[in-house]
Amino acid sequence: MTDKKTTPKAKKETNTLVVPVYGTSGKEVRTITLPEEFFAADWNESLVHQVVVSMESNARAPIAHAKGRGEVSGGGKKPWKQKGTGRARHGSTRSPIWVGGGVSHGPTKDRNFSKKINKKMRLAALASVLSAKLADGEIIFVDMPEFKEPKTAAAKKALQSFGGVSGYDTLATRRNNAALIMLPERDENTEKSFQNIGSVALIEARNLNPVALLTYRYVVIANPEATLETLKARMK
Repeated sequence: MTDKKTTPKAKKETNTLVVPVYGTSGKEVRTITLPEEFFAADWNESLVHQVVVSMESNARAPIAHAKGRGEVSGGGKKPWKQKGTGRARHGSTRSPIWVGGGVSHGPTKDRNFSKKINKKMRLAALASVLSAKLADGEIIFVDMPEFKEPKTAAAKKALQSFGGVSGYDTLATRRNNAALIMLPERDENTEKSFQNIGSVALIEARNLNPVALLTYRYVVIANPEATLETLKARMK
């Protein structure tokens, strides 16, 4: 996580989290109350680590594979007779001690890296990361402009507007892993508008996970009312 900001973007009032929502001009247009189950959770480092490692393991596909003696070609015939040649006894050229033979104890594609994570753990880790990022001032709530057609220039303009908000100066200028934009649902024109901007990525609220959150510096929650409703539906 990054260093704590001196002026957090969220404030707790009467047991509710109230944050500003910014328009396409970069100005505050209203406030919104956040659900505490996602944005007021305690930081649980061990749980987040366990979930992140498990998710990365589940996404891991074994590629390295060394052929054993049962997979290499040849070896159907005994190289020479058992006795009388003066040479060592051999039964097959597939033996690991032969050139071109099988490999002993090599990596195989059958290895299983998957780890079990239950839904309660995933949601708790997600809430922990969201709460920490909110406290660090790394989440901004915005009204995303409507993209009637894919247009990279319009996407860059929107990023520059949001980057003009105090505390989010590098959102539009950071070259790598600048922002994760969370949408309430898939929007093809919005996705295509941002796809040529390498420093940002888009994700639907229903697919949000701790790995994606920790990969990017800022989280841009677009159209927050609808997006948060989708998030809350995951708790059911």
